[in-house]
Amino acid sequence: MAISRAQLLKELLPGLNALFGLEYKRYPEEHKEIFDTETSERSFEEETKLSGFGAAPVKNEGQALSYDNAQEAWTARYNHETIAMGFSVTEEAMEDNLYDSLSSRYTKALARAMAYTKQVKAANILNNGFNAAFTYGDGKPLFSTTHPLVSGGTNSNTPATAADLNETSLESAVIQIAAWTDERGLLIAAKPVKLVIPPALMFVATRLLETELRVGTTDNDVNALKNNGSIPGGYTVNHFLTDTNAWFLTTDVPNGLKHFVRVPLATSHDGDFDTGNIRYKARERYSFGVSDPLGIFGSPGSS
Repeated sequence: MAISRAQLLKELLPGLNALFGLEYKRYPEEHKEIFDTETSERSFEEETKLSGFGAAPVKNEGQALSYDNAQEAWTARYNHETIAMGFSVTEEAMEDNLYDSLSSRYTKALARAMAYTKQVKAANILNNGFNAAFTYGDGKPLFSTTHPLVSGGTNSNTPATAADLNETSLESAVIQIAAWTDERGLLIAAKPVKLVIPPALMFVATRLLETELRVGTTDNDVNALKNNGSIPGGYTVNHFLTDTNAWFLTTDVPNGLKHFVRVPLATSHDGDFDTGNIRYKARERYSFGVSDPLGIFGSPGSS
């Protein structure tokens, strides 16, 4: 359905002081703080995790050395989605509008809608991360205490008991991340990079990461998290997280959370010969997903 003069009655008459409702600011591309972006030239992308070798055994004198096997662990798949939206305006509405270029005003609104959708889709990877219905390459949800290893062990990228963001839980997360291993049980020296939080936790995060002394205590102890540089990237607020108690830590483990761009955002317009309506369209193709769940640690909070 095209936007006609019936929807723009006030804009056809003199005396209107202002048009408002489309000038709101929008949050920046917050997904870039969480996801690594790559381009794609295929209908989907796949990434396979490999298993290396276990710890080397002792070779006794005169005996043959031991051989180990490498193998594939699992494959992560990224299916690109096409996101598109448009609007149409009758030529009479374009001609009779007295106050503004309709195309300019509404194409900005269209761009805002497209950007909003991208941020929601990106944040949904974390929002659904504790839901067993959403699984990834290893058959587990993003945040699990039992990510399986080829060696038979497991890695956990969430607390055994859900915890709110505080000094104790954050220190425990840093320690837990340091104990992660590869598929064969070898330590991988993983470290946290950045704390990702909803707006409700930004003041808590500031006190935890930016004060010189410990928070909530009369002891004159240093803030070990800040003093040790445990989270060098500080914190970032993601306004599209839906759980006000959940918090996350990105890590330096490569090939974690990824955003593939198949076709970047493009806009176009054309005229319909029969009706004279002007049609505007925005379209892009992309995917968000996870290859290695050790790219992030998360807690849903205790409440």
